[in-house]
Amino acid sequence: MRRFAPLAVLLATATVAACSQQPDAQTTQQAPVDNRADEAAKKLETYQQLLKLHNDGPAVQLGHEIVDKYPETPAAAEVKKTLDNLETNYKATSEKARLTALWLYQTSPMQGGTQSTATIQSTLPTGEASVRLILRRHTDWGQTVFLYATTGKGFVCKGDCTLKATFDGKPKTLKAFRPPTGEPALIFRNDPQFIKDMAKTKRLTIDVVTVSRGETTLTFDTGGYDGEKWAPLPKKK
Repeated sequence: MRRFAPLAVLLATATVAACSQQPDAQTTQQAPVDNRADEAAKKLETYQQLLKLHNDGPAVQLGHEIVDKYPETPAAAEVKKTLDNLETNYKATSEKARLTALWLYQTSPMQGGTQSTATIQSTLPTGEASVRLILRRHTDWGQTVFLYATTGKGFVCKGDCTLKATFDGKPKTLKAFRPPTGEPALIFRNDPQFIKDMAKTKRLTIDVVTVSRGETTLTFDTGGYDGEKWAPLPKKK
């Protein structure tokens, strides 16, 4: 029996050593998890500060980073409570701001009178091929709504022409004519009805024929129109 004593001691010593090393292995495995949770917690503090400052764009971006990069952490669970509503509101606010910025309102002297205009550039086509939709009030000429080609020779239209249009997908027809003074424009006949319909429309399309490009569909994102900014002018005495 004595010859086996050293072996028993050796095995006992090895077992004790293994047991003493086991907590260190658990600590090693736990450390990365704890570090990730700490990182996420720090980012959560920044996220919450951005919410207080109503800095929604960066908050949405940081919120997605926390949820995607640290999905199992308490910080991610906290972010999920607010992120969906925050992102929905941010997108709606951003879209409203984009649409509003598409319109330009001006009041200025014009050929012996004063004119007030509301102008929007076509979303399609863009660049040099773009077309302006202009709402104009003039103290002498009254109210006019027309398309104006920024480049080229304007539109093909003999006498009164009929234009196919859609107001948020609903088809309508517009009557228009070219100005006798030769500008590259198309003037709408029933401008009060057009303005009434457009004011309720987010996207307007108008099919025209241009001298330089032929058949073209114009698209205008009109949802940011503000009728109060296109103020009526006093009648000239």
